[in-house]
Amino acid sequence: MKTLTSFSLGLVALTVSGLAHAAGDGAFEQVERGRYLATVGDCAACHTASTPDAKPFAGGVPIQTPFGRLVGANITPDPETGIGRWTFDDFQRAMSEGVGHGGKRLYGAMPFTAYTKVTRDDNAAIWAYLQTVQPVHSEVESNQLPFPFNIRTSLMGWNWLNFTQGEYKPKMDKSAEWNRGAYIAEGLGHCGTCHTPKNIIGGDKDSEFLQGAVIENWVAPDITTNKHTGIGNWTEADLMQYLKTGANRFDIASGPMAEEVDHSSQHWTDADLKAVAVYLKDSGHDSGSKAAEPLKADDKAMIAGKHIYADRCSACHTPDGKGQEGMFPRLADSALINQGNATSLIRVVLAGSRPGATNAAPTAPAMPSFDANMSDEDVANVLTYIRNSWGNSAAAVSSSDVKELRAELKK
Repeated sequence: MKTLTSFSLGLVALTVSGLAHAAGDGAFEQVERGRYLATVGDCAACHTASTPDAKPFAGGVPIQTPFGRLVGANITPDPETGIGRWTFDDFQRAMSEGVGHGGKRLYGAMPFTAYTKVTRDDNAAIWAYLQTVQPVHSEVESNQLPFPFNIRTSLMGWNWLNFTQGEYKPKMDKSAEWNRGAYIAEGLGHCGTCHTPKNIIGGDKDSEFLQGAVIENWVAPDITTNKHTGIGNWTEADLMQYLKTGANRFDIASGPMAEEVDHSSQHWTDADLKAVAVYLKDSGHDSGSKAAEPLKADDKAMIAGKHIYADRCSACHTPDGKGQEGMFPRLADSALINQGNATSLIRVVLAGSRPGATNAAPTAPAMPSFDANMSDEDVANVLTYIRNSWGNSAAAVSSSDVKELRAELKK
């Protein structure tokens, strides 16, 4: 996902401030709240292109789905190509029901299945903010799916199977802070959109909420309270640090999560960061994953992988896999390493990775690409070794999995 740069976000905020002040203090406060809520919801991720000349919220972001390609729509107030002819009721219906202007049904790539939990008051603030954004005439063909998936009437059945409408209802046996965290994580923050496994037609498997999923050749990991593959060993402070800076003593964000931190969660208030941390540590969800017996040290893949690790990986991640906090991720006793699916691990070895740079942690050390000088078998062996050393235990990685992803990344 691609979103606003911090510089662009600042320009938008200045524009909003000027327009809202002209309308009066009450309008200013509502617009500023809407700006913040739009940042929490990471609206720009799908609605602001990544090109240098991209205009905020003018659309054009490609979204690859298992069924084909969608493109983020223009949501500036342009009357011809944006939402300039929408009313607030149109916007409210899109957020709460997944039905846009003129009754056009929206695909689940627009996470209305989570946004339905957002209150009408918060939607009104977001709407007020969007009205202050510069109108941009930009025609976007959002539906580029092949037949029959491009037929929007089919979404009536999809919604019946995958969508439950309704604002978030606080749990009376939980604290106000916990409920605020749940409201963000389950609603605007739409954590489950990436971190929940999908069924055959792309809907969330609600019974496996937050247990991890593969999105665009990245693993959005298990973020349940499970201690083996989830965040069970993380403290509230660890979670807050990760969301604020993109790194903590356990992990460094990469891929789409690095972008989310860069353009969304680093801008959250400390109170909201704490609320989400409180919720995630007491979400009531556990993937049930348990540590199996790791592969024996004399396994052929383990022997080969150990030598490759010493040669290619140990200088940064250290011989004992503990890494260097804030610089190179910890591999030892790591929930991310123990994920059932190794797609992200294969990807970063083949393609390299650079975490997002945030205001609180401006240094973004890179992981180099080993695509050119490691075979499929080498990658599989070293990852198998890492996934079964230093307290880790996870399934071996096959060379066929590496070969398949290598080919996919070259498309």
